Amino acid sequence: MTARIYNVSVDCRDTYALAGFWSEVWGCPRHPDDFPGDPEARLDPPGGPVVLFLAVPEGKAVKNRLHFDLEPTDRTRAEEVERLLGIGATLVADHTRPDGTGWVVLADPEGNEFCVLRSAPERAATSG
Repeated sequence: MTARIYNVSVDCRDTYALAGFWSEVWGCPRHPDDFPGDPEARLDPPGGPVVLFLAVPEGKAVKNRLHFDLEPTDRTRAEEVERLLGIGATLVADHTRPDGTGWVVLADPEGNEFCVLRSAPERAATSG
């Protein structure tokens, strides 16, 4: 017997606002039953499991033990980082190496870190 990921849960203070941020990241709408002040919000990103945002009273205190690694599908890593900064992410660390490999660490509006990797064409251009 095996198991599959049904959903990934993210603890947060404002489920509606954080789901709104990630809705823009993944290009998927908020669930129609979600409203400001709800104790949970749900997103169905394309190609991934459901992401459930759950209200908790405490704020984020330490580094995430689990995070999202994002791969741009229609732009470069640099272009995606600029887009995400424009919708409310903050830069945590840039681990881009001179040869283009590496990643960029950003944080969502509640401080949850996530990484932006190179796109498939960028990886293909430096493989060899």
